[in-house]
Amino acid sequence: MKFLDFAKERYSVRSFSDTPVAQEKIDAILEAAMIAPTAANQQPQRIIVVQGEEMTAKFDLCSPCRYGAPLVFVVCYESANVIKRVDGGESSGQVDAAIVTTHMMLEAHEQELNTVWVMMFDASKLREEFNIPESIVPVAALITGYKTDDAEPHPFHTSSKPLSELLI
Repeated sequence: MKFLDFAKERYSVRSFSDTPVAQEKIDAILEAAMIAPTAANQQPQRIIVVQGEEMTAKFDLCSPCRYGAPLVFVVCYESANVIKRVDGGESSGQVDAAIVTTHMMLEAHEQELNTVWVMMFDASKLREEFNIPESIVPVAALITGYKTDDAEPHPFHTSSKPLSELLI
């Protein structure tokens, strides 16, 4: 399948079955995270694999957006392993975590899993529930699993601005 067809086929799912995800599929997604490009190959990504009743219950205290999925990848970055812009501005941490999450999302689709990328979580509560040190910065939660039979793409899924509005 061509990449554009593959990318158009996947959509954000907000209704998951409780079917567990096989470890080999989790491993493939984590390998995609490991090989994702990062600034100066600093590899600042740190990932919490949330699965099982106890861990998902903890995640539910931090976010209303698990949608019944049995698996969540909380993608973070280690603040000591980032590159600053030459003007001293923003670091690469957020961008690196976004690249990593995108790789994971696409590999999940390759593994015939469904995902939704969320940022709607309480980072301080995540730190508390999962004992995340201050040097680790949570960026995204990739909610992962198998969609329910009635799951459908959001109506906005196929809506895009014209290319002319995206170009400067």
